Amino acid sequence: MKTSYIQTMLRLLLSAAVVTVAASCLGNYDEYNRNPNETTDEELERDNYNVGAKLLQLQNEVIPSEEHLYQFTEILAGMAYGGYSEGTKPDWASGKFSTFNPPVGWMKAPFVDVMTDTYAPYRGIRQVADDPVPLALADILRVAIMHRVTDQYGPIPYSKVVENKEGLLAVAYDSQQEVYTKMFSELDAAVAVLEENRDLSTEAFGEYDQVYGGDMKKWILFANSLKLRMALRLSYVDATMAKTKALEAIDGGVIEANADNAKFQPAVNRTAMCFADWKDHVISADLDSYMNGYNDPRNAKMFTLVTVTETSRDPQTGETTEVKKDLVRGLRVGVTPLQKDDAIAKCSFPKISDTDPIVWMTAAEVAFLRAEYQLRWGTMSEAGALYKRGVELSFEQWNAGKADDYLAAAAAPGAYASSVTSDCSNADFSARSTITPVWNDADDPETALERIITQKWIAIFPLGNEAWAEYRRTGYPRLAPTPDVCNKSGGTVNPQYGARRLQYPTEEYAENRANVEAAAATISGGDNAGSRVWWDKKPLN
Repeated sequence: MKTSYIQTMLRLLLSAAVVTVAASCLGNYDEYNRNPNETTDEELERDNYNVGAKLLQLQNEVIPSEEHLYQFTEILAGMAYGGYSEGTKPDWASGKFSTFNPPVGWMKAPFVDVMTDTYAPYRGIRQVADDPVPLALADILRVAIMHRVTDQYGPIPYSKVVENKEGLLAVAYDSQQEVYTKMFSELDAAVAVLEENRDLSTEAFGEYDQVYGGDMKKWILFANSLKLRMALRLSYVDATMAKTKALEAIDGGVIEANADNAKFQPAVNRTAMCFADWKDHVISADLDSYMNGYNDPRNAKMFTLVTVTETSRDPQTGETTEVKKDLVRGLRVGVTPLQKDDAIAKCSFPKISDTDPIVWMTAAEVAFLRAEYQLRWGTMSEAGALYKRGVELSFEQWNAGKADDYLAAAAAPGAYASSVTSDCSNADFSARSTITPVWNDADDPETALERIITQKWIAIFPLGNEAWAEYRRTGYPRLAPTPDVCNKSGGTVNPQYGARRLQYPTEEYAENRANVEAAAATISGGDNAGSRVWWDKKPLN
């Protein structure tokens, strides 16, 4: 079992706080021999410490805050498949997610480590808490964690994990449809509890809440926004349920302002190490194409810039002029640089520092979700208004100024020309899309959807797994495929459409074989990266 840095520290704190004293015939022996500076079990319960520490552990798992687990789960898998990032290490050429042949050790982390790191504190809360508020918060956090896992894999162990009295994880799987149904029910029940306690003092759990400081009103907004995200995920597999659940979420109140964004603030954001210290990952050629093509004002806020020299030729005089520009530069997903230093020098990195929060969900994402709801079941004009609001909220979030000029500019993604020597003889590609930021009520619904999802993809960076899920669901944004020469899937993945799910790890086959094989048998195409999860039903484009 993988133990995170935060978990280790919490366990040490708990160990230091609890005093174990041998029994004695003296009735007051425990009190008599107690160090007055130490904390009793009763005091731990009174201050909500036992429950609060476990809630904090769950918060650390929504987007894994431990650097290695974040790297495996969010960057190497999610960001690669979501079109956000590629690695800089030449020795990864032998196997990685973006070439569809990840090493066995890489496949373990997103499933085994996330499951084990989640259910220890979750079960602990259910065992010791009798207050409905922490139980509701624990349920919301479990859904926030496990909806990402089911979106990665499809069927997962879910209901039986809680029902198992022995604390085992090797249990029968739920279908993804069953998982979603249960998650909707759990979110509804949790929101009902929090509504009854919406005015609870922030002192109750504020010390252990590094997202909203114990503000139950904001947790309600997050839970409903999470429900809205999940509802739209079902738009092509069950439009009726998608519409119903989405409307319930919107009516219940969702995140509409950046002040209410769901952001986990660790003492030290160790995920920044992956980019700033190790420099193992740079941004993708897809971001290069879209962000430079749009001349996006968020470029300098989101990424480091690279100075490039461009030569232009006057068509009348024939004179050439060299112009230096600061641009975002990336690697094509699927290629491997021959020299790490070459990629580091010529590519951009996300601007993530160790003092930054880890963002879970933003007002911009919610606005784009509401825009899509209106596109499908409302009016085009209202969809446009919410689309524009999403862009404006993203600009505000990144402190990038006003979005008016951006929304009015008929700019389109540009071609990509690689400057890094890689294992691919030609990593260049023409612009994959002609979509502009300009909203037009007269557009057909599919064009409008591409516009919404493309801007949403930019706005939700660096949520790699969310970007990947939306790409699979909608086909947008249009991403450059892994070059055929880099496709090492053995024919199970069509690089034009990318990986559609993660494969179950070998540990699951070793420890839970009957159940994982039964789950794999329900997946059309079996347990491989080219098979599609339950909600992935839109015709591939």
